[in-house]
Amino acid sequence: MWPLTVPPPPLLLLLLCSGLAGQTLFQSPEEGWQLYTSAQAPDGKCICTAVIPAQSTCSRDGRSRELRQLMEKVQNVSQSMEVLELRTYRDLQYVRGMETLMRSLDARLRAADGSLSAKSFQELKDRMTELLPLSSVLEQYKADTRTIVRLREEVRNLSSSLAAIQEEMGAYGYEDLQQRVMALEARLHACAQKLGCGKLTGVSNPITVRAMGSRFGSWMTDTMAPSADSRVWYMDGYYKGRRVLEFRTLGDFIKGQNFIQHLLPQPWAGTGHVVYNGSLFYNKYQSNVVVKYHFRSRSVLVQRSLPGAGYNNTFPYSWGGFSDMDFMVDESGLWAVYTTNQNAGNIVVSRLDPHTLEVMRSWDTGYPKRSAGEAFMICGVLYVTNSHLAGAKVYFAYFTNTSSYEYTDVPFHNQYSHISMLDYNPRERALYTWNNGHQVLYNVTLFHVISTSGDP
Repeated sequence: MWPLTVPPPPLLLLLLCSGLAGQTLFQSPEEGWQLYTSAQAPDGKCICTAVIPAQSTCSRDGRSRELRQLMEKVQNVSQSMEVLELRTYRDLQYVRGMETLMRSLDARLRAADGSLSAKSFQELKDRMTELLPLSSVLEQYKADTRTIVRLREEVRNLSSSLAAIQEEMGAYGYEDLQQRVMALEARLHACAQKLGCGKLTGVSNPITVRAMGSRFGSWMTDTMAPSADSRVWYMDGYYKGRRVLEFRTLGDFIKGQNFIQHLLPQPWAGTGHVVYNGSLFYNKYQSNVVVKYHFRSRSVLVQRSLPGAGYNNTFPYSWGGFSDMDFMVDESGLWAVYTTNQNAGNIVVSRLDPHTLEVMRSWDTGYPKRSAGEAFMICGVLYVTNSHLAGAKVYFAYFTNTSSYEYTDVPFHNQYSHISMLDYNPRERALYTWNNGHQVLYNVTLFHVISTSGDP
């Protein structure tokens, strides 16, 4: 391992990277790097579980803490000097006024030449009274002089300490080093974002966002939108629906406010819709047609039949609901999950061109679709649950990059006992589900390798 202020040597850092939905929805900006567990693999790789913040300072380095303490002392000294300067200026103005008064009194005393009337004596007495505060001002001057001596000594000590730390840290100044560390952490975070692909090893406990609508439906965010765009789309029901609600933010969705309505020109079937790069992709009711509806122009950009795909409850998931065709988006693009007669009811995965909706490539997974509760894509891998009811788990994984599969056993807490929609959002690395009228999120944990030896 290495201190955070020193760039690591080139190596492979093996990480168990938790899903970032928590950072998106329930971010804690004040947290720094967190290392939960670590171990050494036989081949020398460092295996650890870590959460990497978007950006942090080297707050855990002893030298930086000492530097911040010294900087705070310098700031305190600076503030003390400012107060002293203001007070000295005020007192100086007072002393100059008293000097004028004393000269006036001296002139009158010399002019009196030993003889003063009662009136003149009283006037001089009143003037002398005005000079009484001068003694306390002079005492303050003495105290301020001692303060200046103390501050001068403190500044001298601070300068020596800063010089010693600068010499210890090397040729770079503290600010330069801090900027370099922040740039490194930003690069590592961006690398983790880009190379976030890996094998699914865990699904978190459910996070219920809202309870709204009927037993079946779908809700989603745009997987290609920038992080500042947090619009939520909501589609209640699983057939013949045409109304899509667009909420401005997740907070508005939770409160049920600030939304607009889109009326689709053609009704949908199932709940396997997805929003991708400003458009809604869905299955046209009673057909195997894929429709691409553009929200901004409120128009259908393209529609195309999916060759041989079953529809109208021919090959649905185990819960039915016209779920013959399921559209998904992961880190690599747009997918369609469906079944054909030629594949004997087994799940087919196809990469789609998002512009033309043409099938780019297809895979026969060999897994019967009617035995699947739901499915989702992560990093080109199709994950299938064995049920839509309580007790479900992620049971099957098909790897499109190797055209191979394996059976898995990833627990999946089905809190409300009836899932009718399950989709992965690569932007937030979270699973969106519609569970018996509840809109629910799950974080995911992926196992993958990140190289720190070069650019991501």
